[in-house]
Amino acid sequence: MDNQHTIAELRQMQAMPLETKISMSKLRIRWWLDKFESYISFSGGKDSTVLLHMARQLSPSIPAVFVDTGLEYPEVRHFALSQDNVIRIKPEMNFRQVISTYGYPLISKEVSRMIDVARRHPDGKTAERFVEGNEHDLKYGKEYSLVKWNDLKESNIPISNMCCEIMKKRPAKKYEKATGQKPILGTMACESRLRQNAWLHTGCNAYDAQRPLSQPMSFWTEQDVLRYLKEYDVPYAPVYGDIIEAGGTSDHRR
Repeated sequence: MDNQHTIAELRQMQAMPLETKISMSKLRIRWWLDKFESYISFSGGKDSTVLLHMARQLSPSIPAVFVDTGLEYPEVRHFALSQDNVIRIKPEMNFRQVISTYGYPLISKEVSRMIDVARRHPDGKTAERFVEGNEHDLKYGKEYSLVKWNDLKESNIPISNMCCEIMKKRPAKKYEKATGQKPILGTMACESRLRQNAWLHTGCNAYDAQRPLSQPMSFWTEQDVLRYLKEYDVPYAPVYGDIIEAGGTSDHRR
């Protein structure tokens, strides 16, 4: 079972050979499947393609669930729906409706959320973080400072982080409630600070979370994903182009 981790442990795991990471990820998938009836959250992207390939070596019949938001590249959508045992689900609102109701997801989900909170609570702690010399920046440094987004906060542009929640998370949660299945995702800690912090807190398998989920590739890197696709000859969506090795050799994987 995974427990809380440190940044040093994450960096050590990210530096491990790909073969070791594959073994560790499969072990975490096996632990998860032993506890829950599950599905693969499958976007058709390269990360979830690797995840699906590994998971079906352990459970060939595990379903892949594709949330058809209407925002995907056509090549990615076609690739996702062309795979075996893919279940397509759709959000209850389209992107235009989400934007009209809640606002645009600008910069990142976290920045959008902070701007939304600061606007609704102009005298709160979050709003203070948009002011130069705030306590948070003085204590933790300016790597994640919000000061540079103050003009955006003060603008009239409607901004919210609700797009992902409504278009991706809610349809998935509805599917989980209907089926009792728990998700396995191909997200990685290297993708954002939020995902890194989530791994530090729960590890790969969040058994006891309010919404239990597995993220068995959390300690992988983008290069690991590309190497896996190439070395194991895994077909992937053509929108990603060719995988080119350091020596300049390209290979087509469709």
